[in-house]
Amino acid sequence: MSDSPSRTPAAGGFLIAIGAMVGAFGGAFFGESTRGLFVGIGVGVILAILIWLRDRR
Repeated sequence: MSDSPSRTPAAGGFLIAIGAMVGAFGGAFFGESTRGLFVGIGVGVILAILIWLRDRR
């Protein structure tokens, strides 16, 4: 019998997708959609890593 985790892990991947979409739209507002996309992805990745680090404990 294998031990199953007592709680389900948190998922942070949706933050990367949301960051990409918000960043692209926000960047397009300022005429820099590619830059906004990259910034949004970067922010999403940072938040996903923070969720992953918090969830590891």
